[in-house]
Amino acid sequence: MVHDAARRRRVRRTTGRRRPDPLRRPPRPGQPGRPRLLRIPARSPAVIPLSHAQQRLWFHARDGADGALYHIPAGLRLRGPLDAAALDAALADVTTRHEALRTVFPDDAGRPRQHVLDPAAGAPRLTRTACPADERAALAARSAARPLDISTEPPLRAELFTHGEEDHYLLLVLHHIAGDGLSLNILVRDLAAAYTARCGGQDPDWPELPVQYPDYALWQREVLGAADDAASLHARLLTHWADVLDGLPEELALPTDRPRPAVAGHRGALVETRTGAEAHAGLAALARSRRATPFMAVQAAFAALLTRLGAGTDLPLGCPVDGRDDDALADLVGLFVNTLVVRADTSADPSFAEVLDRVRSAALETYAHQELPFESLVERLNPARSPARHPLFQVAVSAQRTEERPPSFAGLETEVEAVRTDTAKFDLTLEVEELHDPATGEPRGLALGLEYASDLFDGPTARRLLDRLVHLIDAVVGDPHAPIATLDVLLPGERADLLEHWQGAPAAPDARTVHRAFEERAAAHPDRPAVRRGTEETTYAALDHRADRIADRLRALGVRPGEAVAVLMDRSAGLIAACLGVLKAGAAYLPLDARAPRARTESVLAGAGAAVLITDAPEHAPVPAGPRHVLRPDDGAGADPGAGAGAGPDDAAAAGDPAAGHPDALAYLMYTSGSTGTPKGVAVSHREVVALATDRRWRGGAHERVLFRSPHAFDASTYELWVPLLNGGLVVVAPPGDLDVDELGRLMAAQRVTGTFLTATLFNVLADRCLPELGSLREVMTGGEAASPAMVRRVREACPDTTVTNAYGPTETTTFAATFAVGPGQEAPEGQVPIGRPLDGTRLHVLDARLGLVPPGVTGELYIAGAGLARGYLDRAALTAERFVACPYGPPGARMYRTGDLARWNGAGQVEYLGRADRQVKIRGMRIEPGEIEHALTAHPAVGQAAVTVVDTAAGPALAGYAVPAEGAPAPDPHALRAHLSAELPAYLVPATITVLDALPVTANGKADLAALPAPGPAAGAGPDRQGPRTDDERALCAIWERVLGQEGIGVHDSFFDLGGHSLLATQLLAEVRSRFGAAVGIRQFFTGPTVAALAAALPGCAAAEEPPIVRRARRTQSA
Repeated sequence: MVHDAARRRRVRRTTGRRRPDPLRRPPRPGQPGRPRLLRIPARSPAVIPLSHAQQRLWFHARDGADGALYHIPAGLRLRGPLDAAALDAALADVTTRHEALRTVFPDDAGRPRQHVLDPAAGAPRLTRTACPADERAALAARSAARPLDISTEPPLRAELFTHGEEDHYLLLVLHHIAGDGLSLNILVRDLAAAYTARCGGQDPDWPELPVQYPDYALWQREVLGAADDAASLHARLLTHWADVLDGLPEELALPTDRPRPAVAGHRGALVETRTGAEAHAGLAALARSRRATPFMAVQAAFAALLTRLGAGTDLPLGCPVDGRDDDALADLVGLFVNTLVVRADTSADPSFAEVLDRVRSAALETYAHQELPFESLVERLNPARSPARHPLFQVAVSAQRTEERPPSFAGLETEVEAVRTDTAKFDLTLEVEELHDPATGEPRGLALGLEYASDLFDGPTARRLLDRLVHLIDAVVGDPHAPIATLDVLLPGERADLLEHWQGAPAAPDARTVHRAFEERAAAHPDRPAVRRGTEETTYAALDHRADRIADRLRALGVRPGEAVAVLMDRSAGLIAACLGVLKAGAAYLPLDARAPRARTESVLAGAGAAVLITDAPEHAPVPAGPRHVLRPDDGAGADPGAGAGAGPDDAAAAGDPAAGHPDALAYLMYTSGSTGTPKGVAVSHREVVALATDRRWRGGAHERVLFRSPHAFDASTYELWVPLLNGGLVVVAPPGDLDVDELGRLMAAQRVTGTFLTATLFNVLADRCLPELGSLREVMTGGEAASPAMVRRVREACPDTTVTNAYGPTETTTFAATFAVGPGQEAPEGQVPIGRPLDGTRLHVLDARLGLVPPGVTGELYIAGAGLARGYLDRAALTAERFVACPYGPPGARMYRTGDLARWNGAGQVEYLGRADRQVKIRGMRIEPGEIEHALTAHPAVGQAAVTVVDTAAGPALAGYAVPAEGAPAPDPHALRAHLSAELPAYLVPATITVLDALPVTANGKADLAALPAPGPAAGAGPDRQGPRTDDERALCAIWERVLGQEGIGVHDSFFDLGGHSLLATQLLAEVRSRFGAAVGIRQFFTGPTVAALAAALPGCAAAEEPPIVRRARRTQSA
């Protein structure tokens, strides 16, 4: 740029705001310091570019994405006789004085430029609206939100609302591209001066401005230089900031009320509060003692609070600075504000004083390099862009300044009023203003405002967040050296909510054993049906008698109290009698999964030390090795030594160990997946089973007829058996094996089932098909995975008389620990379905890493205490001590179970499940430790390393395995690896896909980087010689398979299950086959030949479908 030397005038620079900057551009030869900021009367180039800050705002405005987001409104209440002509002239005066107020931004082929209008064309037209005083605020808010077209109209709008002759309200709306917050103060000040002058018949007498905004835009680009010039200040600043912000988190985990929408709506609101004068003075004194400012202290307090609320320890905070570091800009309207990023570090458990020191250091470093435009920083760092969030930071902290006195308009009383546009640029913006006594200068308090995105936060949540900040400021003033992790951020009353009001009701003491409680029911109602399978019924008396016979035989075999007795049987009355018999003998039953690989079953038997196996397998059928005795309950009582010689049900206690009849005696062992490769046995006592079965929530008859359909080795069977039997109800036994959706629906309707538990996956299948039979249930419980809000709503709409309950509980807490029910007359939640509140005697605690209570709305780890807690893990003392820990919120000796689940309390006092804190997952209700599968994979001689993760597929979540060849070994065949796993693990633990890699991706600290694993390879069932369909039937079947499995190119000999299918998907597939071919293919028949070729060959011999297609039924009208 060439300047006329005669016109040059040195503009003094304010240097006291920051320390010397080693990155500042070195002086040019013959020129001290940087280029001077000067007025350019004949500007060259003729096309004036936008400043860096203006470019981003122009981009948003061009896309129509800003709305009122970048409007800066001000409201002036003017009382008295207003001179309208003087106000019109004053508006023209200020737009003449400030070119930014009459600049438009045309688009020249995608390149914006500044075009300064002539004063006559650039003056805003003052519109006048007469309105009642009580409507003025709403009208002003609507006007402030009306978009400004900055490409064709000046960026300032003025509107006068009048009520009578002497009550006026002047609304000024300035687009952010033309000014900032300080610019609005300058505008109002100059407007008042011009109005006063015009009322006196004079021109305003103000000094000429040394520069205009276009001069600044050109000067800024010259000072910074080109970003691609390594010697430029621009390039050096970029290098500095790229280093400072390396590894910045993309998004803060804020305690929002709702998930982040795909596109930010920028709707917002503001809550405000004020600290006391004592807290203000104390914080200011603390800041001085650490050579910081009060604003830095508030930044540190906010960072500490966000950390305590789960946002992490690396907190990028946006911080606007006014950018007017030249005196020439002090009185100029224009966009000078720049946004900086202060990276607050709260890691390593610091005290608040340490956090303040860190924030001070980061802030000073930031201010020393403030010239880099934020827009350039975003371009250089190129963070993952998302329309859902602001780049680099989502939380800002801003210092506010309010004029002590409003400007004086001649003859008018003036009052400045805030105008809200109900927008939010960021997720949260904390506005901080120090208030001082005008006379003494003493602190009067900190005025705090929190602007929040209403897409994410509700007003009460934002209010509580601000109240917590005030509470935390009081705490750190009192003890600045306390670790921030120990600061209490609970508000008054919240501790009582968390520990009392939202917990389960006390459980009535019950010292009975499971079998004693059953015997009482049998004695009271001996002829009442206890079990029904098909048309066969077993009464309470008959079931009790069968159990007594089994108990006698077990005692005769030398079974000791507390010993585990394995039960390997299909669902039947005999299985239930076997479990009761084991309990009557003083032992604990060990349910086994008949479909598990033999090696795993034998491992469980050995781990439990089971000496007796009860099975319904035929005499000559192979049985797992390990137990010394095999008992078949129905092979004739007379053949057993000691048959009939046994004593009464609890005589084992009298004859042997007294603990055998105690409620704390072991009732059952249930094995779950273990991360080390060894399944772990959960030991559950009688007391916990009885507590589950006698909970008040079962009253009312909804669980009089409960369907027993879960695998016996799955903990839902505890509910399915003992809730009905210990309450005098009926267990409806489903046929052995898996049922397809239609069979399940018909069974529930035919047997008049009133209550059932369905895994979330199966529930979703039923809900998607809207089976009318669900309407026959009084309550359907679902769990094992996160419940789908849409499916819950669908069932409630289709079955208005059916209660849908989301149930939660690990095996370690005896099936269910919490429930959330949506019953008749209740609205299903629109968002996440909570897991609710605890059962009687059970307590839920959401805690931080120090086992401290976290506030409502904040994520923590879920711990469960009280009724239902298992003893621990059999012969796994270290693991038991790790997962069952001392409870600091109960009586001495109380324990709580660490679930590993992330959760939070919502504002209504319901717990919401948010996922896992560790790698454990649940798929189709089955708890899975990926480490167990990885352990099994690496046991293969050809595998050196392995990783297992969960991927989303069209068929739902599925396991994906990855294997790295062992040193010196050839790449293993995925099919061989899958066969290896199938021989070692249950089917639900075998990944649908196994991908062979040269190496596992690793993180910087050398750990496997699961997030960086590639997409899974082809399903393991896809063989190299895959054969395509050959007939029309095979082509139609392949199309169905591809749709259900979400895969392409399926061969006719590929196994459905090797391709990642499972029994629930099989029911969907067969329903589509029925609809397409009119043939009723049974699921058990499909299991024998799960390929397209086998199914196509079987179709001609299948019976025609007897049932009509299932259709959505109309919602019933509930009778009054």
